[in-house]
Amino acid sequence: MLELQEINFERENKKILNNINLKLDTDQFIAITGPNGSGKSTLVKIIMGIEKPDSGKILLDGKDITNLKIDERAKLGISFAFQQPVKFKGITVYDLLKIASKKDINKKEACEVLGEVGLCAKEYVDREVNGSLSGGELKRIEIATVALRNAKLTIFDEPEAGIDLWSFNNLINVFEKMRNLIKGTTIIISHQERILDIADKVILMKQGKIEKIGDSKEILEKNIQKECCVRKKV
Repeated sequence: MLELQEINFERENKKILNNINLKLDTDQFIAITGPNGSGKSTLVKIIMGIEKPDSGKILLDGKDITNLKIDERAKLGISFAFQQPVKFKGITVYDLLKIASKKDINKKEACEVLGEVGLCAKEYVDREVNGSLSGGELKRIEIATVALRNAKLTIFDEPEAGIDLWSFNNLINVFEKMRNLIKGTTIIISHQERILDIADKVILMKQGKIEKIGDSKEILEKNIQKECCVRKKV
């Protein structure tokens, strides 16, 4: 279980996170949404250790991880996927999957996980991870690496960013399989209604605070007419 206690964070005299208190149970699919500048990305960066809160505590399964570095949190089972997947010159998809799994998986195992994220394994397993891959392909490869990490907590920061409609529709299908692919809790920052719809719980943020927590229908009905934080289904 992840628990945030009275988390505060500011930059250049601007309050970005204001007294955040949050408990997330294990084995849940959580979506965080809200207007631009509401503090969503800062919140997950603090969970990962990319940023450090000015005050407050972060607990993972009861252990205080507030002052732990990124690699120390990763060893405890927190995994972070950036908006733009990292590309490595000279490394193949198979190499990347082996690194992510932290064991010497064979090509059959690599092909199985590629198939789960909607990629034709024969076409991708020996392909180099470089600029020849589309944004949608890179996102699905990154999801495959995350699945192999078996993290307690997996964080995606706007996975739909920078991909076309066809890739987005396929990405939704992948996320619908996430409960089978990834064990533990998954947090996704998103503005997309279709991603919010498949979440167990939606957290709405406004002006650095948690405005409301509920299911997607409850959050959307009360806020979609008032705010520009949620994009309609495509």
